[in-house]
Amino acid sequence: MMTSSLAPALPLVVGALLTPIFRKRWVRSAYLMLLTLASLANMWALPDGSSGEIALFSYTLTTIEVDRLSRIFGTIFHIAAFLNILYSFHVKDTLQQICGPMYAGAAIGAAFAGDLITLFVWWELTAIASVFLIWARRTNRSYRAGMRYLIVQVASGVLLLAGAILYSRDTGTIAFEHMTLGSLATWLIFLAFGIKCAFPFFHNWLQDAYPEATVTGTVWLSAFTTKLAIYALARGFAGTDILIPIGATMAAFPIFFAVIENDLRRVLAYSLNNQLGFMVVGIGVGTELAINGTAAHAFCHILYKALLFMSMGAVLYRTGTVKGSELGGLYKSMPWTTIFCCVGAASISAFPLFSGFVSKSLIQSATAENHHTIVWLILLFASAGVFHHSGIKIPFFAFFAHDSGKRCKEAPPNMLLAMGITATLCIGLGCYPAPLYALLPYAVDYAPYTTSHVITQLQVLLFSALAFGFLQRTGIYPPELRSTNLDTDVVYRHWLPTLWRHGSAVLSRTRATIVGAALAVIERLIQEIARHHGPQGLMARTWATGSLVFLGIIVMAAYLVLYLIL
Repeated sequence: MMTSSLAPALPLVVGALLTPIFRKRWVRSAYLMLLTLASLANMWALPDGSSGEIALFSYTLTTIEVDRLSRIFGTIFHIAAFLNILYSFHVKDTLQQICGPMYAGAAIGAAFAGDLITLFVWWELTAIASVFLIWARRTNRSYRAGMRYLIVQVASGVLLLAGAILYSRDTGTIAFEHMTLGSLATWLIFLAFGIKCAFPFFHNWLQDAYPEATVTGTVWLSAFTTKLAIYALARGFAGTDILIPIGATMAAFPIFFAVIENDLRRVLAYSLNNQLGFMVVGIGVGTELAINGTAAHAFCHILYKALLFMSMGAVLYRTGTVKGSELGGLYKSMPWTTIFCCVGAASISAFPLFSGFVSKSLIQSATAENHHTIVWLILLFASAGVFHHSGIKIPFFAFFAHDSGKRCKEAPPNMLLAMGITATLCIGLGCYPAPLYALLPYAVDYAPYTTSHVITQLQVLLFSALAFGFLQRTGIYPPELRSTNLDTDVVYRHWLPTLWRHGSAVLSRTRATIVGAALAVIERLIQEIARHHGPQGLMARTWATGSLVFLGIIVMAAYLVLYLIL
């Protein structure tokens, strides 16, 4: 049986489906924002440990299970949904108005799932709802990118379902709890989480799909899919050692791609992958401080990454492009957007007094305390790198580089309001992190603003800024060029199609040769038959009766001889 408490996911999922009954755009948006606040209040009304159970065949599904880890992710998912609805207030597309809140509701439902089957249902709904935010751009590129995105996300769900079935067979339970790698079931579940988390070699769906979504769709996408995977890893695989090198790799390698990328929304997609690496390292370390750091960084990351995507979305909305080679000097036309972008850039770069500083330092401290020296150095390098490509490159090339001559209106009021609230949260949490720390899964005994932390971070940022300035002035820094940078997607977007074309050509030539030879044989056979049986052939002539009798006698005589001999 199920408790009377309303499932945290239902208000947004069901409420989003009712959106079309409101005819006016502003009524729809107001309705969705009120619905989000009501859903957040309902979630906070659920006491820790409460659960809802449904009997399904021989399984008992735990549809609601509340603890501090699920509550902090549920909270930030609600906040992100509210800010995204406000940011999308001007959008008239009913499809986006339905799919955005439904996508957020599915992520919230997954955060409170107490079993693997319930998790799978919400897991797949996030994929189905989110892909329409890509297709809603209604271009050929977005359609193709959306199809690739959907294939990857559904594949992740299939692996999760297969792992859940095997896990149930092995353990007799489908409870979503801490697991240990050591069986095919747990490896399948781990791989399903890793694909959605954009592990190395499985990551390029993110850079492929996110920049092809609509102006507002990319902001929605940045908040939920990968952070849901972070939550799932923290719930199921905290302390799994293999996550430490995986996370370190994720934090480091996107830097090089982001530096040479021209599309600024794609730069942010690489930056997103970089920040996920910090969280994965924290999950791999697995201590209370590290898990607190992962949860705090996910919370802050959703805010400042949304702010950066919002600012680039506003630029795209007003200018029609986010190519670094086509922008510059926009601070004259979009001063407020410029300020909000700089706040996001400072937050992601972990400047003191901004949100990234109070969350990232938790993970780095946990890594150092557990003597992962090399990983700590990689994270330090990644911190400097993210300042390069997101802290400096994004605002510099969009707003302050050479004057592109573009003169446009400032972002719409609803966009500015959403960016303003998000920027205020980024600064507020950076200056006063106590409310954030109070939400974390474990008790927090940590002071981010120590002399060593502040000085170390300022040194990293200072030398990173000096390096950027030196490279830029000397012309060594890669210029913003019209180009396409291939990542691991070179396998399925270039190598495999090329192999298919060459293979098809070889098969076509082989088939043509075989068919030609067969036709030649058949034609020769037909000619021989025609020669003997045609109108002028030997077998077609009229034979005298005596000749046929003589031929019959010869055949019978031959048969008699063979019979006597054998």
